[in-house]
Amino acid sequence: MEKAEKAETAVNEGEHQVCDEGDRVWSGSWVAERLGVELVGDDPLTGLLGLALRRNPKRAHLLVSNVLGKHVPQSPSVVYGYGVELGRRVRELLGAEEAGRAVVLGYAETATGLGHSVADGLGLAPYLHSTRRPVAGVAAAGGFEEAHSHATSHLLLPEDPALLGGDGPLVLVDDEFSTGNTVLNTVRDLHSRYPRRRYVVVALVDMRSAADAGRLADFAEEIGARVDLVTAARGTVRLPEGVLEKGQELVARYESESAAQSWPLARFPAPPDSGVAIAADQEADALGARGTARTAPTGPHPDDSRIDLHWPAGLPDGGRHGFTPAHRELLEDALPAMAARIAEALPHHARRVHILGFEELMYAPLRLARELERATDLEVRYSTTTRSPVLAVDDPGYAIRTRLAFPAHDDPADGPGERYAYNVAGAGFDAVVAVVDSAGDTPALHAPDGLLARLAAHTPRVLLAVIPSYAPERPSMLSEPLRGPAFSSYAPEEVGWLLQDLSDVTLEAPTEEREEAIQSGGAHYAESLPVEYQPSERYQELFHAALEDSAARIAQAVGVVTETVLAERSPRPVLVSLARAGTPVGILMRRWAQHRHGLDLPHYAVSIVRGRGIDANALRWLARHHDPRDVVFVDGWTGKGAITRELAQALEEFEKSDGITGFDPEIAVLADPGSCVRTYGTREDFLIPSACLNSTVSGLISRTVLRADLVGPDDFHGAKFYRELAGTDVSVAFLDAVSARFPEVADAACAQAKELLATDRSPTWEGWAAVERISEEYAIHDVNLVKPGVGETTRVMLRRVPWKVLARAGAGSDLDHVRLLAEQRGVPVEEVDALPYTCVGLIHPKYTRGATGADGKAVSV
Repeated sequence: MEKAEKAETAVNEGEHQVCDEGDRVWSGSWVAERLGVELVGDDPLTGLLGLALRRNPKRAHLLVSNVLGKHVPQSPSVVYGYGVELGRRVRELLGAEEAGRAVVLGYAETATGLGHSVADGLGLAPYLHSTRRPVAGVAAAGGFEEAHSHATSHLLLPEDPALLGGDGPLVLVDDEFSTGNTVLNTVRDLHSRYPRRRYVVVALVDMRSAADAGRLADFAEEIGARVDLVTAARGTVRLPEGVLEKGQELVARYESESAAQSWPLARFPAPPDSGVAIAADQEADALGARGTARTAPTGPHPDDSRIDLHWPAGLPDGGRHGFTPAHRELLEDALPAMAARIAEALPHHARRVHILGFEELMYAPLRLARELERATDLEVRYSTTTRSPVLAVDDPGYAIRTRLAFPAHDDPADGPGERYAYNVAGAGFDAVVAVVDSAGDTPALHAPDGLLARLAAHTPRVLLAVIPSYAPERPSMLSEPLRGPAFSSYAPEEVGWLLQDLSDVTLEAPTEEREEAIQSGGAHYAESLPVEYQPSERYQELFHAALEDSAARIAQAVGVVTETVLAERSPRPVLVSLARAGTPVGILMRRWAQHRHGLDLPHYAVSIVRGRGIDANALRWLARHHDPRDVVFVDGWTGKGAITRELAQALEEFEKSDGITGFDPEIAVLADPGSCVRTYGTREDFLIPSACLNSTVSGLISRTVLRADLVGPDDFHGAKFYRELAGTDVSVAFLDAVSARFPEVADAACAQAKELLATDRSPTWEGWAAVERISEEYAIHDVNLVKPGVGETTRVMLRRVPWKVLARAGAGSDLDHVRLLAEQRGVPVEEVDALPYTCVGLIHPKYTRGATGADGKAVSV
């Protein structure tokens, strides 16, 4: 305990006696002598840093910190003390008020523990570190590149997206500040998303060259923010001409020589309880002559080698997703008991103990090591494994004396590869405690060539402590779907919307602008909304006349499709409409089931987006509340069958990603003129009045929206509720008009359904073939710009920039509203013989705003 307090006091008083007694040679002299590299700067610099050579095409040398706890085993109190002291200096710089609003950001992998320690010294600051480990279900709040690193991409994955969204100071912590590129890349990315007035850069050493020294001030002026720098020491590295090539040659030569060497056998007997047998033909991969070889366990790691820390529930293993002051308090309370469990598990004879952390998992092992050091008379050292490939040379003037190499054991996203533990072999440790998170506790860790085996070859006792990998819980889905009257003009029992309400967000864009952006590839149609069409008095009259003429026809089709579903799919189906065209049909099917069979069927509306798939979170919600086998997807009509194919593909991908099976991709539709599905009310292409209007016949709900800045990975897709259009809403009037005809068509609908059930209804996809033919005939060459059927043609007229309408010769009143819209927009209607649809709408090909007049009317091309 006395040793630890002395070490920490030395740090706080500015003493830099960080090397063990007996280490008199500077650990950078070997590189300096052979490559002519000079380390110049503050007096403490050579105590803080050594030099090594690395296998990296971008830099030959590596600055090796003696106080970071990454490559060089060090007293944990010294490592922690440096970070805490830097945090206290930041607090003094900012003042109490600003320090209370600060957020600390550390860099993976080397500075994750340092950043934590700075946050502790700062006081009540929450902490986040970047990561190279993507986590399913957690959206990135930012990212940046570390150009000189061997593994460049960093992700920021806060559990609470608001963590980086405040306007208090952001404190960025790295082990060294060399060129400044990494920090500038980070600040540039974050400032564009979450601008703030002040940044503080913290590093153990400032090693910028004279050329780089002024960049920070220039950058601060560029972004209009203050940027301060706090370091423990300043200096620079002077590199002679051709140092990179010389370094690479030196690395190649020494690695070749090291590979040819043979290492002595173990110089200590295996303890009776070690589970380790000595064998001369199994050695660890150590490139330093001080390494002593022993073999690993031949089977699974013995149970008595595991230490159950009793890690507190809900306590993150680190700052990958954020670490709050409340988390810190929980850790402080638990540390004494956890350190005591480590002490109890150590061999009685152990005096020199090493706590080995795991890549980004630096802080938790550091705090455990420091507590063990404080609470016992043991000589405790701390370091962590790393991705960084460094040459090991067994020389007192070289920073990396030995190297243990082993396969990655946490199933990294960038694939398998070697990992390393430096300066552990040959260090004379009586025991090594490897501390990993549960993501790293894999068979690869325990394999004959894994980390535990490599360690066991160089110490009498290897122990393993596993900390649960913290993964943020998915935000709970909406406990209940959105329902009217709060969302939509439908009654609450008619439909539950598995959507999020974006009513307060401005999403509408002029039709011409949207069309140009969509066709140029600059935007997806689901990222914005068209301005809602406001029908003229004449158009409204056409709608009501069409509804009066077709209500019975629609009612019969509703009856046919509902009876087919009840007979073939499920006796108590869960109706899931594809918002929004499917929603009125789903409500009508629900009403039919209630009218004819007394069934009260659940009904929901979900979003599906062409090219993006169905809302996976809505599927997860449905799977938690219903049997997926009972779900029947419902749409209004088919055109060429694009959504039918989209749904099938999306459900296949969903099964693979989530392992949830049972959803049937077959859609039930009111009308199937394209012959794309088996379950339909009719295959005739006739006017369905709900296709004539937009939100005012669909519960005042917009088309659905899928945009990354509005819809996160745990959100439902979005939509708007146009409450302001209530005066022109005919949604319920449409439903009531059709439902009123149920009694008169019931017998005919049931007879027709029975007849259809006995026939072959396999899709012929003749609609798709017709669309391909029209696309080529009219030189459009894009089937997405050909919209077949009355419903789809109407959508073209209301939402897109139409080019022309193809109408089947002799088509009657079903096209009255289309002809009126065409007249209003100056769109030609061309009659075509033998058209398989009543009409087809053609979107203006290769559209730019110059292709139409000022009023948006199409011109001939």
